[in-house]
Amino acid sequence: MTNEEFGLVVERYERLVYTICYQLVRDHQEAQNLAQETFLSAYTHLERCREDEIKPWLARIAANKAKDYLKSAYHRKVAPDQDTLESRAGAPAPESAPDEIYVAREGERAIRDKIYSLKEPYLQVSVLYFIHGRSVEEIALALGRPKKTVQTQIYRARNTLRQQIEEGGGP
Repeated sequence: MTNEEFGLVVERYERLVYTICYQLVRDHQEAQNLAQETFLSAYTHLERCREDEIKPWLARIAANKAKDYLKSAYHRKVAPDQDTLESRAGAPAPESAPDEIYVAREGERAIRDKIYSLKEPYLQVSVLYFIHGRSVEEIALALGRPKKTVQTQIYRARNTLRQQIEEGGGP
């Protein structure tokens, strides 16, 4: 594949690759960086892909780059604080209309309120997991509970929240 042909591939699939990255990392800047990394990796390993399989191959590379980023120590160290989390989690794209931004933030606020209304033993686990983004292992260590217990409590809290949302007609 020539450089010109690869340039056409980039133009054709740049939105797909960006979308895959954004869906996983939920950060526009990082999704752009990961999309660039995806195409760089694809370019350096072009010999591994047949031309008729380029789309799924690029999609797989993009997903793997995003997953690697989410697992990275950098991402865990620079995890967003609650204010950043509130402004970004599920937030609409920057070009969204003000009413869309308002609706998204109200939905987040309603879900956060439902999490804070849970009773123990689900409250602490849910706040740490859903709001602060802690891993099951971190929560188990912090609360002095077995890992399996924490997993069960997260599962039950998620089901309780889902049921509350369905009964309430939304978040």
